[in-house]
Amino acid sequence: MIPELRDDAIIKKVGGRFKLTALIQRRWLQLLQGARPMIDTEGLTTMEVVVKEISEGLIIAKTPKKSEPEDDIL
Repeated sequence: MIPELRDDAIIKKVGGRFKLTALIQRRWLQLLQGARPMIDTEGLTTMEVVVKEISEGLIIAKTPKKSEPEDDIL
């Protein structure tokens, strides 16, 4: 098992399990499509690279800004 996933620190860092899962999936796809890893990947699987990038703070989850509520026309 990947050591960073053994405790909840990475989950709290990202903001929840769903956000962590989405972030892992998004970055994994980027790497599979040819993006360059931000860490030394020698001896690591793609999943380990992604989790390590996130735990080191190299990858962060962007949250969309809340838009201003629209005025009611009535």
